[in-house]
Amino acid sequence: MSENSSHKAQSSKELSDVLSFFKTLFILLIAAFLLRASVVEAFKIPSGSMIPTLKIGDHILVTKFSYGFRIPFRSEVVFQFRKPQRGDIIVFTRLEDDDPFGAAGEEINIIKRVIGLPGDLVEVSGSNIYVNNRLYPEPYVRWDEGGVVNFAPTRVPEGHLFLLGDNRDHSRDSRLWPEHFVDTKRVKGKAVIIYWSWDSLGRIGTLIR
Repeated sequence: MSENSSHKAQSSKELSDVLSFFKTLFILLIAAFLLRASVVEAFKIPSGSMIPTLKIGDHILVTKFSYGFRIPFRSEVVFQFRKPQRGDIIVFTRLEDDDPFGAAGEEINIIKRVIGLPGDLVEVSGSNIYVNNRLYPEPYVRWDEGGVVNFAPTRVPEGHLFLLGDNRDHSRDSRLWPEHFVDTKRVKGKAVIIYWSWDSLGRIGTLIR
């Protein structure tokens, strides 16, 4: 084989290797993109509304298939096998926005705990929560001021949820939102684990309950 032919073969192999690399990279990026859109997504806790359960700077993973399979980037549920349960900590889009995307084009997410399910009668009186006229025990809640925002007995509409932050006197939630209840279509997924925490390395790997 001539030197010229050998050089051409080497160049062809190098080009093939480069194209193969970019093809593999493209496939991996698409897979990661779809994984984030429909299976699991990472979030960072920006405020103290969920203290002591979640602290500022905690990095968590949220499973998007906890309640069913959804079409990526759409709210439609292809197959629903479970509904949010009382006590679940969920991530959802900000209900004040008709469009769940902020001015900068970034999705605005909020994390709260499910207290009232569709059809439940919920009430907040001081530091007491009543669900269907029964005191609801909440060992995880923090009340710094003994309850400063009350909520008169109200029935949760069908297809909606009543949500509260665990740091009850420092949380803007269903008690204060103009539309008190969150449409279940806005739910993105369930918070499951803390994978990193700037507060304490001991919190890494903690299951979220």
